[in-house]
Amino acid sequence: MIPCMLPRFFQQVSEKHPDLDIRILEMQTAPTTKALLNGEIDAAIIANQPTEVQLQGDILYYEQFYAYVARNESVFKKEMVRSADISDERLWLLEGHCFRDQLMRFCQMEKVKLRQAAYRLGSLETFMRMVESGNGVTFIPELATYQLSEQQKELVRPFAIPKPAREIVWVTRKDFIRHSVAGILIESIRKSVPKEMRTLQAGLRVV
Repeated sequence: MIPCMLPRFFQQVSEKHPDLDIRILEMQTAPTTKALLNGEIDAAIIANQPTEVQLQGDILYYEQFYAYVARNESVFKKEMVRSADISDERLWLLEGHCFRDQLMRFCQMEKVKLRQAAYRLGSLETFMRMVESGNGVTFIPELATYQLSEQQKELVRPFAIPKPAREIVWVTRKDFIRHSVAGILIESIRKSVPKEMRTLQAGLRVV
């Protein structure tokens, strides 16, 4: 489940369809895919299309990435960020997370140095707090920007074209049969995000 997206639709779905029994787990992509294949969960929401032949994906929306930049970083003075502007020694990224892998590919980095071992298992919120305290750069997904205060928004920088983006995908096994329930959830999720996110906008590149 994508954390920034859940609050946008879950309450409305629960109120409109009180008989639906929706149970939510949050896992990284690899264990989520394994749980789907094993029949432990009915459906999942992940970033980008599944590669396993037993699974099928339906794109919910496209979400671009933004840089979140400390005020004392040189790139803070720029209106837009290029991947070449970011040093791997100044970058906070989630260890062992597809979010990290996607952005490393986009920035053409073979590896990102862990700035402090204590943050090997950090969270996006932890890294944002580090940036706000004046330390380095991290990346945040588009929906997260809608939750920021005006002061926090001053630290957000878009990428120059092509802007990195990801597909947010509803994934099930090909033998999935609860299509009416899936339809309710897919429609609710799509309606919960800004209209422009429902299609791949010009200038975005899926990473």
